[in-house]
Amino acid sequence: MSDGLTLTFTVHRARNRKGGVVLREGVAPVPEARPGRVPRVARLAALAVRFEGLVRSGAVRDYAELARLGHVTRARVTQIMNLAVLAPDVLEEILHLPLVTRGRDPLNERDLRSLSTTLNWAVQRTRWRALVDQTGAETTFHVP
Repeated sequence: MSDGLTLTFTVHRARNRKGGVVLREGVAPVPEARPGRVPRVARLAALAVRFEGLVRSGAVRDYAELARLGHVTRARVTQIMNLAVLAPDVLEEILHLPLVTRGRDPLNERDLRSLSTTLNWAVQRTRWRALVDQTGAETTFHVP
């Protein structure tokens, strides 16, 4: 007859190199949380890039459909999409703005509207540099 032997140990689910689920011994490692939050303007710029890809791929018909799906006005979608016409290096700087650890974001979407009014990337770069200098925002890249 069985003595009722019980083994107790802790396991967690993990993924192997091929993507399959495996059980591993021990407690699952907790990823280290970085302090701060992504600036709103960086999230909006990423959204603009994503929306542009959806329209180009045909997943959505046009910006009006994006507005209906997102429950926002067409004007707001236009404001967001204007971020997609920025020079690629300026857009990359915006996407890689450092995390905000306290207080307000140093840059906001309204600040960037003047950049997107011109399609000349050289003028956009000049205005971007002036805006960064004026607001004291830190950037990780530097546009030449």
